[in-house]
Amino acid sequence: MRDVSIIGIGQVPVGEHWNKSLRLLGAEAVLASLADARVERPEALYAGNMLCGQLSNQQNLAALVADYAGLRGIEAIRTEAACASGAAAVRMGWMAVASGLMDVVVALGVEKMTDAPGGRTTTALAAAADAVYEGEHGISFVALNGLLMRRYMHEYGYEHDDFAGFSVNAHANAVHNPNAMFRKAISPEAYRRAKMISDPVSLLDSSGIADGAAAVVLAPTAHAQERGLPAVRVLASSVGTDSVAIHDRHETLFLSAAEISVQRALAQSGLRLTDMDFFELHDAFTIIATLSLEAAGFAPRGQGVRMAMEGAIALDGSLPISTMGGLKARGHPVGASGVYQIVEAVQQLRGEAGQSQLPHCRVGMTQSIGGSGATIVTHILGS
Repeated sequence: MRDVSIIGIGQVPVGEHWNKSLRLLGAEAVLASLADARVERPEALYAGNMLCGQLSNQQNLAALVADYAGLRGIEAIRTEAACASGAAAVRMGWMAVASGLMDVVVALGVEKMTDAPGGRTTTALAAAADAVYEGEHGISFVALNGLLMRRYMHEYGYEHDDFAGFSVNAHANAVHNPNAMFRKAISPEAYRRAKMISDPVSLLDSSGIADGAAAVVLAPTAHAQERGLPAVRVLASSVGTDSVAIHDRHETLFLSAAEISVQRALAQSGLRLTDMDFFELHDAFTIIATLSLEAAGFAPRGQGVRMAMEGAIALDGSLPISTMGGLKARGHPVGASGVYQIVEAVQQLRGEAGQSQLPHCRVGMTQSIGGSGATIVTHILGS
């Protein structure tokens, strides 16, 4: 296996892009990443996307984006792993380069969600759950997370207000991210007053529906060194899976797929959790951020929420998370979010994160979650 680095990044600001199509969003991010890498033509494009068929009536997306980006003829394949689709595309690109089959590839995450009516988008997102045992009974994805949050509060004795630190931290960090959708700080009081969506999940417990696209260029590290490019090494790339339906899991409140993927990533990289300078986790909901910290091993079971209560997740804390706003405040264009995480991690490791820059930053972990924990992709990156 060859050592692989990210040599270029590109992203479109997350938001409601009424005047841009799905193909145009994807092409913009791809071209921006290629320009950053000083590469004219990659050998392949792996495009992560979840909802193009349901919301845009468009399949064969990777070939469409490649064509629109002026790359007609290259290998182009779409990857789908629910909300982890973008991170899965990065893993596909990493495997292609690490194996020696390809030298330069682009991994893209792209999603367009805001053109469809809200009910249609909610229905499409529910497809990440078990269609027979969850979806057919009418439960939404927000409701599934509401059940998880209520059970967690019952098991460990927390109140809803105890989760405020996750949202407050994410919004504080998004203020300085020009590509974030919600660049406004919030207070614990605003969190307390937020409208309930699916009790106990409120509007400020959940990430926003959005459009967006982000891309990275991957190449052998030796190639980057020869060309003098500011490379960030991919020290590990791994996937873990669990049941799609929550009720089928051995432990309802433990993300086994996160534990599996993190342990595989640590073994691959030869690093320990204590080596991580930051963790870009999948804070689509505050309860998922909590469960991720616990399953990854950063907090004991039942103690993940305390990291938010005590400020450990802030930029100056022991484990900064959501350093550029996370899914909560950057916005969550589902199939693209995993690539946004990796782009932002590269910015941190290059020292290009602006006012959100972490000092002496050398190693970071990203984690993207498909469904309510069925597919979890973990990457470790190093400067």
